[in-house]
Amino acid sequence: MNTRDLLRSLNEYFSMKVEIPRIRYGKSQEVETLISEEAFLLAQYLRNEKQTWIPRIPYTAMLRC
Repeated sequence: MNTRDLLRSLNEYFSMKVEIPRIRYGKSQEVETLISEEAFLLAQYLRNEKQTWIPRIPYTAMLRC
């Protein structure tokens, strides 16, 4: 596999839809959006803007990737 194929596959992966609700609306989202939203929620927790941070991605789901 060359670099171009790897990047194409990675972009396809980030474009996949997942059944995890978005922060504001919607029942599904792309993996890329999910990563951004999780980073945003974690940052709010680290800045003490939120009392807790619970990842919306179950650990078992990460093992299947």
